[in-house]
Amino acid sequence: MSVVISDEILQASHLTPSEFRQEIALHLFETGRLTVGYASKLAEMPPNAFRQLLRQRHIPLYDYDVEDLELDLKNLQELGRL
Repeated sequence: MSVVISDEILQASHLTPSEFRQEIALHLFETGRLTVGYASKLAEMPPNAFRQLLRQRHIPLYDYDVEDLELDLKNLQELGRL
């Protein structure tokens, strides 16, 4: 499948085609719609370069919330490691 972005929209965004792809990939990754692998492919970047872009934008690679922490603490207690 191909998606065509008109020159008018691209010009209005003040982004190059590469930057536009990166912005879409970043958004889809940040909202949980794409994995790092697929987002890096969409951005036409190697995965490590895409991870670096995530770091530059302060977008976390993993979504680790309070519930995850509580579950980890519970599991560590059950294993006797806390």
